[in-house]
Amino acid sequence: MTKERYLNHPTFGMLYRVSPVAEGRDLYATLYAQRIFFVVTLQPRGASFEVIPLMDARHFAEQNLSRARREGPEVHAYWRLLFDQTFI
Repeated sequence: MTKERYLNHPTFGMLYRVSPVAEGRDLYATLYAQRIFFVVTLQPRGASFEVIPLMDARHFAEQNLSRARREGPEVHAYWRLLFDQTFI
């Protein structure tokens, strides 16, 4: 099971992880507004934040749900709950 992850953005404050995107890249959303999404790339000397539109963020999260379905029901249930809380 994957743990919750949070980051602190210098302008937008606390971000929470919505889903993994690719190796070393994750999708994050603002904790309070929940309508600003970032693809965050963690690097040895910090992180880079790329703002993306809502529909792109939803697409990444849906791809993650498809991957999680193959990993098992517990993993899928965790990501499904997070997806529903974020996008519905």
